[in-house]
Amino acid sequence: MTTIVLITGASSGFGALTARALASAGHTVYAGMRETTGRNAPQVQAAADFSAEHGADLRAIELDVNSQDSVDAAVAQIHAEHGRIDVLIHNAGHMVTGPTEAFTPEQLAELYNVNVLSTQRVNRAALPNMRHRGNGLVIWVSSTSVLGGTPPYLAPYFAAKAGMDSLAVSYAAELSRWGVETSIVVPGSFTNGTNHFAHSGRPADQETVAEYETRYAGLMEQVSQKLAELSPPDANASMVSDEIARIVALPAGTRPYRVHIDPANDGSEAVAALSDANQQAFLNRVGLGDLLTVTPRA
Repeated sequence: MTTIVLITGASSGFGALTARALASAGHTVYAGMRETTGRNAPQVQAAADFSAEHGADLRAIELDVNSQDSVDAAVAQIHAEHGRIDVLIHNAGHMVTGPTEAFTPEQLAELYNVNVLSTQRVNRAALPNMRHRGNGLVIWVSSTSVLGGTPPYLAPYFAAKAGMDSLAVSYAAELSRWGVETSIVVPGSFTNGTNHFAHSGRPADQETVAEYETRYAGLMEQVSQKLAELSPPDANASMVSDEIARIVALPAGTRPYRVHIDPANDGSEAVAALSDANQQAFLNRVGLGDLLTVTPRA
């Protein structure tokens, strides 16, 4: 039976690469993106062209993760066409760069909305069907910034990713007795194959930005350059999409809880291993050790 996949934020970057990798593997993939008849119309056509050229089943679908109505409509359409979503991939996100003080609270709230609240909107639409069927896989695309080395001028994005990762950890335990698996995929800083830095948002308070430039002139450019230098020449964002495709292909019950793809090796993997082990030990201490593994449907 064909696996039905929904991935958010699939117009570019990790999302577009993952959608194509999964469709090429024989899955039916719904690539969620907003403004499918406007700004992202070329991406919709590109997905259709890919399907035709490769004999794959890649379908663009209107999905604005900031709108519950849009999320509900997309999930309802997939359920109407297939009766289920087997794999849900939380990939939608946005990066901002600049001195933290120069961002308004409204900008931070907007960033939290797209990186964190969006996952709750999609979960509330898609999880009931998974839970009632007693199977499914939820993949969260996190970031090594949650636990690894974190350069300055990226704090709002890092904070939002940390919030999403924390949700993923709790959801993993809360979904296990329903037979729904969780995998947290943790990419490092990829400067080749994504547009994160080029398309990143900027602070609204330019006066404060100018003040910071008197002490931190060119810092963001320095960070971008150093991150690029830390990554091996062959490090490409397709490493992330290939890993997600590998996870989806694994038999149910054998998927990894957390996996890192971090060519720059910023230390996140070592810290996460300790953090996850501590979480597992604590659940065992309070008598909830069964939440560490997925309970098959009876």
